[in-house]
Amino acid sequence: MNFRSDNTAAAAPEILAALSAVNDKPVAAYGEDPWSKQLDEKFGEVFEREVRVFTVATGTAANSIALASVTPPWGGIICHAEAHIACDECGAPEFYSGGAKLVLVEGAHAKMSAVALKEGIARNARGIHSIQPAAASISQATERGAIYRPDEVAALGAIAKEAGIALHMDGARFANALVALRCAPADISWRGGVGVLSFGATKNGALAAEAIVCFDLYRAEEIARRRKRGGHLFCKGRYAAAQLLAYFEGGLWLRLAERANALAAQLGEAAAPFLSAPVESNQVFIKPGVAGLAKLRAGGADFYDWAEEGSGEARLVVSWNQDEADVKRMCALLVSLR
Repeated sequence: MNFRSDNTAAAAPEILAALSAVNDKPVAAYGEDPWSKQLDEKFGEVFEREVRVFTVATGTAANSIALASVTPPWGGIICHAEAHIACDECGAPEFYSGGAKLVLVEGAHAKMSAVALKEGIARNARGIHSIQPAAASISQATERGAIYRPDEVAALGAIAKEAGIALHMDGARFANALVALRCAPADISWRGGVGVLSFGATKNGALAAEAIVCFDLYRAEEIARRRKRGGHLFCKGRYAAAQLLAYFEGGLWLRLAERANALAAQLGEAAAPFLSAPVESNQVFIKPGVAGLAKLRAGGADFYDWAEEGSGEARLVVSWNQDEADVKRMCALLVSLR
């Protein structure tokens, strides 16, 4: 019963079929192939406006290149203390930006509040002796499985605009957030003031296919050059492009995410007395204590401990192709802890 991460899931059959379909003959390299040339238009349809799209191999690259394009070396990137860019990217945002500083703020369930963003901007606006606030970065869904509603994104976007800084979104689980909210992709991105989006597909059925979606088109040239300089301009760009086109085809991305969310909700119901965060996406956070976690593992469950050592808290992540029988067994184990 593997609930460690959606990174452990296989690629979706539709994605593999798309890879096979573009693998039959030589085509132009470095984004000049027919599939790569369709990406701007396809993403434009999904997000209801003109965009520029840049494929990369990893979410870390998407976040770091995107943030470097909006942040100078003396700049500050305001993010939650539990953000992926702060905890799980080995200093890559600082590296790609040439030294920008992450300004950490707090907030329930790893969400940045409007108050926290204002405070983060204010405490780093002290003239030449201070870093210069340049960007705010939020995760959708957050590292605690929480979701920003359209009005919450818009509130943060308004603050960022007033302060003259960019708003970046880490959308590693963007599809999971979207199906939970049942809104338009635009409502939780550019309409709320997001200028650049790290669009994730790998966690939801793709194979090393991530994208930087640029809504502020004047930044596109810099993103293109930073991607090349950072080693993420694919030579055989057709393979990432074909995956992303297949990801959207017939709403595949939403179906996969909806299944993962629905199964996570079942785990959440079974673990109700032990939930340490609301279940809003495909992540379930539980705190049944050290003994409770040991009992789950003895029953065959595999997952990551969370928070500090000995906290008795864990994260369960449901993948797009999670075995329903495993979910049923896990639910029974969780109920047995009550």
